[in-house]
Amino acid sequence: MDHEPEPGAFAGVPDAWARLYVPHRLAYLRGESRPSTDEAGSECPFCHAPSLSDVDGLIVARGETAYVVLNLYPYNAGHVLVCPYRHIADYTELTDAEVAEIGRLTKQAMVALRAAAGPHGFNIGINQGSVGGAGIAAHLHQHVVPRWGGDSNFLPVIGGTKTVAMLLEDTRDLVAAAWPSE
Repeated sequence: MDHEPEPGAFAGVPDAWARLYVPHRLAYLRGESRPSTDEAGSECPFCHAPSLSDVDGLIVARGETAYVVLNLYPYNAGHVLVCPYRHIADYTELTDAEVAEIGRLTKQAMVALRAAAGPHGFNIGINQGSVGGAGIAAHLHQHVVPRWGGDSNFLPVIGGTKTVAMLLEDTRDLVAAAWPSE
């Protein structure tokens, strides 16, 4: 007589469920990469990243007042963040020079991502404050997310999972190599 084993009775035994393991997301879910305070400094990943080499910090490009870094927990391959160097939380705190450079870096990110990966479109935006969806609300950052036709499927809706087909280091190298010179 055939019968199904109890769920979890045999770890690793194939069944009808296809599983997509994304263990790197556990750090994000636990809040390990989120600062515990609103203070600038080594606890803030957006203050810390510019102190590293571009490769180690996953930085794609640097400007005078802002820089572009890969998102550690991307919605899609090539998902970058445009961040001011200054530790500020609110868009209205940006100087005119910072607003202009964030805009310029956003345009350059789109050019580089189109050259590197050929996306069909983009989502661009700022999640302002914790209630607005910012994972790290203390340091303002703008998302530039490349999108392709059909890149959204049942996984994010049903499984709360997004597939990203390229390692962050490889993505950084690809986008940095395609970054337009001024």
